Amino acid sequence: MEPIISVRGLTTRFGTTVVHKDLALDVTRGEVLGVVGASGSGKSVLLRTIVGLLKPSAGQITVLGTDVVTAGTAELYAVQSRWGVMFQDGALFSSLTVRENVAAPMRERLGIDPATCAALADLRISMVGLAPSAADLFPSQLSGGMRKRAGLARALALDPEILFLDEPTAGLDPIGASEFDALIIALQKALGLTVFLVTHDLDTLHATCDRIAVLAEKRVLVTGTMADMQRVDDAWVHAYFHGPRAHAAHMEGAR
Repeated sequence: MEPIISVRGLTTRFGTTVVHKDLALDVTRGEVLGVVGASGSGKSVLLRTIVGLLKPSAGQITVLGTDVVTAGTAELYAVQSRWGVMFQDGALFSSLTVRENVAAPMRERLGIDPATCAALADLRISMVGLAPSAADLFPSQLSGGMRKRAGLARALALDPEILFLDEPTAGLDPIGASEFDALIIALQKALGLTVFLVTHDLDTLHATCDRIAVLAEKRVLVTGTMADMQRVDDAWVHAYFHGPRAHAAHMEGAR
């Protein structure tokens, strides 16, 4: 099966600091891929580079058949409407209500009337489990979990084929994180989404991911299932997937 996301020879740097060097990664349609790595390994940088927010120093990134590195403005604009991105803590516009935040991509790209935008935004808000009353609230009036759900609703605004999630459960209590994991699974199955998920949360990896990609040494060190990770002969991977938190996550996932 041809990958929906293909990264080859990716090098990214900030000044003299090299974050990725000759990185390669494939994501297949319909899977949930979790990206993990030590702090500073470039997980979020990789996500931002794939979606075109950062320009790599070298390499090819093909998403939905489009090389996003060399694509022209119109071509990149067109393919960007086929994915949605949820950044850490939602990254909502503080001066807009939840409904206005969710409707913003529709107003920009679909050219539909305000009433239809509002109705579609309310549908997305309900899809992520927020009460209808949340639509009229501003981000400052939301809890952390509600902001994340609002950010997810905005990421779903254009009915994307791919959903990019950057640390979706960071900062949530265990119950809230578990509920958000369940929401991701339900939406992925219902909408047929491909999910690219950056996380450090072992519970999220156990609950949601079909495969895991480990970033280390400026590249993707290994990809595979959670079971595959248990057999990788690497000190960081072993510590991450065999430590006490990993044991607790495994026991919770086995219940």
